[in-house]
This record gives sequence, C-alpha cells and structure tokens, in this order.
Amino acid sequence: MLLNPRAKPSTDKPQPVIANVPAASPPIVLLFGPFDPSGSAGLPADAITCAELGCHAVSVLTGTLVGDTASIENIEPASPEMIDDQARCLLEDMPVHAMKAGPLYTTESVSVLAQITADYSGIPLLTHLQRIPSVAIEDEFDAEETLAALLELVLPQTDLVMADHTLLQQWQSHGVLPGATLERAMEALLGYGASALLVTGVPDAGRQRSLLLRDEHGQTARWSATGGEPIIDTDGLLATAITTELARGSEVPRAVDHGVAVLSSMAGRIFQPGMGSRIFNRSRS
Repeated sequence: MLLNPRAKPSTDKPQPVIANVPAASPPIVLLFGPFDPSGSAGLPADAITCAELGCHAVSVLTGTLVGDTASIENIEPASPEMIDDQARCLLEDMPVHAMKAGPLYTTESVSVLAQITADYSGIPLLTHLQRIPSVAIEDEFDAEETLAALLELVLPQTDLVMADHTLLQQWQSHGVLPGATLERAMEALLGYGASALLVTGVPDAGRQRSLLLRDEHGQTARWSATGGEPIIDTDGLLATAITTELARGSEVPRAVDHGVAVLSSMAGRIFQPGMGSRIFNRSRS
C-alpha cells in the first residue's frame, strides 16, 4: 500500500513501550523437577531463581507434591510419556543452554531422561541426587531401583552431580555405595561416569560445614558453607544457581563459585510463611 504524504497525522495515542528489555535473549535453562505448591522448592522456586539470575526457565514436570512447608504428604509421579513429550517439545522449539534434573520418581522416567540427555549431549547437565520422603511414596515406587537407574543411565551423561554428605553416608550404610568414607563414596559416584561431583554439608573442624568439588581427573576445590538453622531447598537453590552459570558457558568450578556466592547472598533473605520450616525469599522485593 502506498503512503499518502499529505495525509493528516494520526490522533491515536502512542502505544506504551516496554522499557529495560535487553537486546539479547537470556540463557535458557530446562528444569526437570516436581511442582511444590508451597513455593518453597521445585519448579516454582527454581523458575523464580532463574529469573532473578537473568535466565529464562522452561520446565518439565516429574511429579506433583501434596504438602506444605512442614511436610510432604504425597507425591504423584508424572507419566514418562508426558515427560518425554514435554521435554522434546521444548528442546525442539528453543535453544536450551543448560539442564537441571532431579528428583525423578520412577525408573521409566529416569530412562526417558537418559534418552533425552543422550540426544542432546551438547547441553550441560546438572543432576541433583536427593532424598525422597518414604511416607510420601506410593506402594509401587521402588526408591532403590530408581536410584540405581539414575546412577547407571544418567550419571554417564552428567557434567555435575550434586549430593548431600549425609545422603551419601545413608547410601553407604544401605549398601548402595561401597565403603564407609566420603572418599570411597566420591570415587564410586564419579566411577559411574559423571564429569564432576559436588558434595554439600561436608563436616569440617568443629561444627562447620563445607562444599567439596572433585572432577573426573581428581582435581578438588572446597568452599565454606553458610551455617545456621535448616532452610528448605538450600541445595536446590545452589543447584539452580550453578545451572544458570553453566547456561552462560562457564566451566564447572566457576559455576560452583557463582552458586556459592548466590547462596551466601541469600542468607539474609529468609522468612517463615507458615507453621513449617523457613524458606528463601527469592524475589527482589
């Protein structure tokens, strides 16, 4: 259509312009995890953390929690078909820069995750190994089989696997991991093929705790952990912060350093919304 140079200027009001929109697209993080309706952990909390750290979160539901800040009463696992469909829809639609996985609740879901990560092996993957409340699991759920599947199928494709020191001790006492020392547990986990392992809550002198990173070549690094009363999803916040830095192309040690700095900065941003545990205030307000 030709423009009329003599046409009168429009009297319509100008449309508002959205300010402060960055020219470049933010890094995209794909999260595999459960929906926690309390907002203290899982996909809702991780999505806020990603946004606060300058990333765009997309997600795949692995289960739905029923509970509050005091306890989890039930977990309804998502079907492996839905996990596969949703993940591939997102991966085919947009460029994902990093992935974080955990927890998953069935061996079939773990198998699906392994297939997806194999197909997209160029995307950095953080696998967060976590304790799953036994009272919340359905009768047909087999925690040991699901864990074994994670170790055997997903860890070989994992750039960084995270686990709590107490959890590793529990797995050793149950025969899931060999030996009785942290050294043996770390050797066993790295033996499954992960490129690096981060252990949280490692006992130090006195009552202090630290984080210990070791890669497949035996290189180690250690960070002091922030003390204080337990807060829901401390390790989950750390894992998400690390994943956002992996999405920016950082190597694992630098990404962990970034995550530790983020966790330290959150020490004063804590509140108690209900009758249960304290949680992080992840918003800027």
